[in-house]
This record gives sequence, structure tokens and C-alpha cells, in this order.
Amino acid sequence: MTNDPIKELIHLYVDGAFNRRELLTRLTRYTGSVAAAAAAIESAGLANAQTATCPAGVQVAENDPAIIPQMITIHGEGSPLFVYQVLPTDYVTNKRPGVIVIHENRGLNDHIKDVTRRVAKAGYVAWGIDLLSRQGGTAQFTDPQQQLAAYGRTTVDQRRQDLVSAALTMRDQTYLRGDRVGVLGFCAGGGNAYELALNTDAPLSAVVVFYGPPLDAERYTNLRAPLLGIFGETDRGINGRLPAVLTALNTAQKPYALHIYQGAAHAFHNDTSPSYDPAAACDAWARTVEFFNRHLTRA
Repeated sequence: MTNDPIKELIHLYVDGAFNRRELLTRLTRYTGSVAAAAAAIESAGLANAQTATCPAGVQVAENDPAIIPQMITIHGEGSPLFVYQVLPTDYVTNKRPGVIVIHENRGLNDHIKDVTRRVAKAGYVAWGIDLLSRQGGTAQFTDPQQQLAAYGRTTVDQRRQDLVSAALTMRDQTYLRGDRVGVLGFCAGGGNAYELALNTDAPLSAVVVFYGPPLDAERYTNLRAPLLGIFGETDRGINGRLPAVLTALNTAQKPYALHIYQGAAHAFHNDTSPSYDPAAACDAWARTVEFFNRHLTRA
């Protein structure tokens, strides 16, 4: 988390928190002029960035007949945990595995809720966990900068503890296959997925991370579930740490797959972001669903 307000605003823009006009307006407040704000955008390599159009059929509406979405509350060690649960409509007659979806560093926003619905439509009981629950929940913060600040007030230990609570609670639900639980994390949520998979005994059967910041390489010897890592080629800050991780995974003979998309940037899967790459995002999603099918459904 940066204390530089200009870098923070650009980060929020890349993550899809607001559009280009809003970015320019907010940057102008800090830089003092539109010209200086535009220069900050250009220096970040975003001068010509525009959000691409999401292909038809990728997003899943709340009223899609294949799913049942609802907010639920489960027990957490530090506070009640708010969960966006999405069920396949046939969950009563066809017991499905579960997947925990972990949001980026702005909480359980509309985009992550959509991703949670996508997971359910792919055939899983999906839980989008609100890691701002200890702060009162994401719904308490309407501005992206407030959401980012609220996430910054959480700690690694708290987030890990909340995710363990979610995984154990999901395991015990009779309406899903508790012996098959996966986790899917994006950006900061990818880092939290690593924390859950590498530092706990949570009952996980598959882990998928989209451009999450890697942990120290030696910690990957604790990996107990197959891992799929998905990255964008130009996301240098993340990718520069991958060689050491790969060495550790290979040395420990851990099951993993990794894919780097040529020309894709950080947050390329987020269709609210100027970094959104429809072709890479659709292929990455197909790989994600196939990975879950292999390790959760067919296992």
C-alpha cells in the first residue's frame, strides 16, 4: 500500500475503481492543474489506455436463471463475516464443490460479485468473502479511496484468519461437497489466497491466483493443493519474483501450472479496468474453470 496519493489514485484507476475523467479530476486536486494531472497519467504509461468492451455473455446478471445470489453472514473469529453466496439453481439435487472468491484491495465490490456469479454459473457453490467485514463491511464505504483505506486497516493475520473461518464453514455445509473446496484470488486477493494455501491447514483442493503478489519462495514448500498462477507479461513488479517461486515449487515437486499472457498488464481480467484484455481474460477464465473441473469436480 502506497502513501503517495498520486500513485494510489492511478492504482485505483487501473483496478477499475473509476473512469478516466474521474481520475483526471482527482489527480488535479493533488497536482494543482489539469496539465500536471495529464502528465502524471502519461508517466504511468496510461496516456492511451481505454477500457475494452467485455464480450457478450461473460458477465452474469443477478437475475440469471441458472443461479441464486444472496448475502449471508457466517461466524468469524474477530467479527461476523459477510459473504456473497451464489448457488447453482440445482444445488439441492446436485451437490456441488465450493469455491471461495477473494477480492482485490477495495473489498467486495460489484465486479467481484460478478466474478462470484460466474463461478456459480460454471457449476460451483461460490462464496465471495468480504474481508472488510471487521470494518463493518464494504457497503459502509462508498468511495474507492475509503475502501482502499479500510482494507489497509486490516492485517495479514486477520485476513488469513477470516479466510480460514470461511473455508472451515464452507466445508461443514451439507448442501455442497465440503471435501472439495477451491480458492480464487485476484491481485491483493491472490496474495491472500497464497496466505491461506501456504500457511494454514485449510481444506483446499485447488488454488487459482490471478496476478497476486508472491510470498517468500521458501514458503511454497507448504503448498498442499494444486496451484494455477495467471499473470500478465507487462506486470513486471509481480513477475520479477516468479523465478524464485518456480524454483521452490520444482524443488519441492509441488503440483502447479503457470500461464503468462503476452502483452497483458496487471488487472487484465478486470473488465472495469483500462488494463482489461478481453482475449487474455476469456482464455484465462476458461483455464480457471477447467482447473477447478479437474481438481474439484472430477477428482
